[in-house]
Amino acid sequence: MFGLPPLFETRRDRWRTVLIVSLLVAVSVAVGSVLVSRFPFLANPQALRVVLLDAGPVAPLAFVVVQVVQVLVAPVPGQALGFASGYLFGAFWGTVYSMVGIVAGTAVASALARQFGRPYVERVVTADALELFDDAMASHGLVFLFVVFLVPGLPDDAICFAAGLTDIPLRRIVAVAAVGRLPGFLLVNLAGSAAADGDPVLTAVFVAVLLSASVLGYVYRDRLFGTFTRRTPGR
Repeated sequence: MFGLPPLFETRRDRWRTVLIVSLLVAVSVAVGSVLVSRFPFLANPQALRVVLLDAGPVAPLAFVVVQVVQVLVAPVPGQALGFASGYLFGAFWGTVYSMVGIVAGTAVASALARQFGRPYVERVVTADALELFDDAMASHGLVFLFVVFLVPGLPDDAICFAAGLTDIPLRRIVAVAAVGRLPGFLLVNLAGSAAADGDPVLTAVFVAVLLSASVLGYVYRDRLFGTFTRRTPGR
């Protein structure tokens, strides 16, 4: 599912990554603008939210299931779904539904790893990442696990599987994942809620903070992981 590349060798490589991320954001904004121009009802957040929430209790349940699947398969970033939950359900309930899905997904991923063992985990997590995880967990245990879940841009979904290979009780893994991920999901749900309320300035502020943290987490992830291990990842 995820492999840790070597630390960027030059500043040019690092800023190239930042540029690519920025371009992807710009493309997303452009695509969103085209969709709104072709489907005007998307520009009315309140009307769209009413339509989607007409499904009643099925809507939150469906969202939680999607969030669980996201942890297990990870085709969509969890933060993107968090923005959607804030947009649909508001900051409070959006965060609640996001966290329920994330906690359930973490529990299932760790339980699957514990049930089927290392060969199963090696099919979704690269050998390099597992080696790095083993080293860091041996030295720092739950502190390392908490940092991975707290800092955006780190391979937190992959770590859910790797954590299941440890002898740490599942309830502790789930608790650390919940506490570590809560700030990021609260922030992205606040952004989604602000977007639904038609507040572009507040939305931009929340998104900018989360995007900056994610880019920094990704760019410096090898250095951060290196502080918990005796070797540099990917070397």
